[in-house]
Amino acid sequence: MATLHILGPGFSSFVRSVMLCCEEKGVDYAIGFEPNGQSIDFKSDEHLKLHPYGKVPALIHGDRVIFETAVICRYIDAAFDGPALQPDDLWGRIQVDQTAAEIGLYIDQALVRKLLLEFAFPKGENGTVRMDAVEQALPEAYRALARVELLLGNRQFIAGDRYTLADALLTPMLDYLSGLPMGADLIPVSGTLDQYLQRMRARPSGVKVLRSRR
Repeated sequence: MATLHILGPGFSSFVRSVMLCCEEKGVDYAIGFEPNGQSIDFKSDEHLKLHPYGKVPALIHGDRVIFETAVICRYIDAAFDGPALQPDDLWGRIQVDQTAAEIGLYIDQALVRKLLLEFAFPKGENGTVRMDAVEQALPEAYRALARVELLLGNRQFIAGDRYTLADALLTPMLDYLSGLPMGADLIPVSGTLDQYLQRMRARPSGVKVLRSRR
């Protein structure tokens, strides 16, 4: 039996963030809606017991249940041996926490909730993508990406000089974004964000978890 169970579907960007943290730490895990062989329906009473807002992911570790992605990632980092996903010093840790919060709240809204989900779960007539909604979402997506590029600057990682949980939060979003029809416009080939994404994809954790490829 796996040490951890990540409640949620493997295609979820936030589930993939937790998977990346597990891979970086070398912790074995399982994913899906069948912890301990018990099938749980989405937003059912059983789901709400694990995540009171009926969202994913939630983490099950023995009799402990944790929800909210960044909190889960911090827990995995603290609970298990392996490379640290947060700095030891206070200021460095605050920088990672702040960047992770910005990614999880604002960047996710612009890139995932308002744009990516229009393609993943089309709500138009006969299951088509609502291109008017896409056009409305694109300006905010470009602003979010400009912010990410500013945060990255000339560094190899998004929140310091080594891989942190902030990279785990960001990478699945960019990975999916690059696969959209306008992906090359959003993340130009060989640009700063594309180079960052390629580095993250090349890591053993990225090879294992990320699936989108340009």
